[in-house]
Amino acid sequence: MKYLIAGTGGVGGSIAGFLSLAGKDVTCIARGAHLQSIQTNGLKLKSDLKGEHTLRIPATTAEEFNGKADVIFVCVKGYSVDSIVELIKRAAHKDTVVIPILNVYGTGPRIQKLVPEVTVLDGCIYIVGFVSGTGEITQMGKIFRLVYGAHRGTVVKPGLLEAIQQDLQEVGIKVDLSPDINRDTFIKWSFISAMAVTGAYYDVPMGEVQKPGKIRDTFIGLSTESAALGKKLGVEFPEDPVSYNLKVIDKLDPESTASMQKDLARGHDSEIQGLLFDMIAAAEEQGIDIPTYRMVAEKFKESNH
Repeated sequence: MKYLIAGTGGVGGSIAGFLSLAGKDVTCIARGAHLQSIQTNGLKLKSDLKGEHTLRIPATTAEEFNGKADVIFVCVKGYSVDSIVELIKRAAHKDTVVIPILNVYGTGPRIQKLVPEVTVLDGCIYIVGFVSGTGEITQMGKIFRLVYGAHRGTVVKPGLLEAIQQDLQEVGIKVDLSPDINRDTFIKWSFISAMAVTGAYYDVPMGEVQKPGKIRDTFIGLSTESAALGKKLGVEFPEDPVSYNLKVIDKLDPESTASMQKDLARGHDSEIQGLLFDMIAAAEEQGIDIPTYRMVAEKFKESNH
C-alpha cells in the first residue's frame, strides 16, 4: 500500500519514519527548510522506541505531489486543514481512505464536508513527537498508539482498515481499530486539551502535572469539565474520564510538553483555538459550567484576538 503523510511534524514524521524503517511505501509532504533538509539529507529520526536513523523518504510540497495514495494521514495542525484539501482531491483514488490524526475534535467530519467524494475516517494518536531540528524528528518515551475508525454511515472497502492496522503493527505502532471513533476522538481531545492548556498556563513540563498540588488540580478541573461536556454530548466513556486522563499524563516523559505549549512559547501559530476556545464554546452551547477553563482562558484571550 502507498502511504502519504500530509504534514511531517512530530506526529507525521514519526509515522513516516516508522513506516520507512519497515520498508513500506511512504511519501512525505512538508515545506520550507524542513522539506529541503529531508530531500537533501534524509529524514533524521531520533526515537526512544527505534533508536537513531537517517531515512531516505520521498518528500515534496503539497502542490508538487502528483501521485496517488491508498492511505493519506493528515497530520497538519487544525488551522492548516484547508491548505491540504486540493492535495487530498488529487492524491485520492476511489478506494483511498483519509485518516486525520489531529488534536482537535470533529476533524474527520469537517474534512469529509470539504472532500465529499473521498472516504474520510477519523483518528487520534498518543505520542510525544516533535521537530527537534530542521529535517529532524524526535519521538520520546514508550507510548506510540494510534486509534482510527469510520464514523457511522461511512462505507469502507472490506478488509482495508485491517490491512492498514497490520502494516502499522508490523512497523511497531500500537493500533486500535475503534468501534466508536466519535467517542475516542473526544477522549483524546479532552486529554490533550487539559494537558496542553495546563502546561501552557503554568509554563511547565508534564513532570509538574504529575506531582500533587495546584498544577495537577488545574489539570483535574479541566478534565472534569470536558468530561461533563462529553456526557452531555452522549459520549459513552469506557472508564472514568478523569482517572483515565491522570493515568495517561502519569505515563508521559516528565520533560515532555505539548506542541501547543511549544508553539506559544515560540510565538508561532498554535492550536489554542481548537484546544481551549472551541472547548469553551462547545460547553457554553450545552449549558455546562466550566470555571477552570474560564480561569485559564483569561491568560490567553489577548494572544488569540
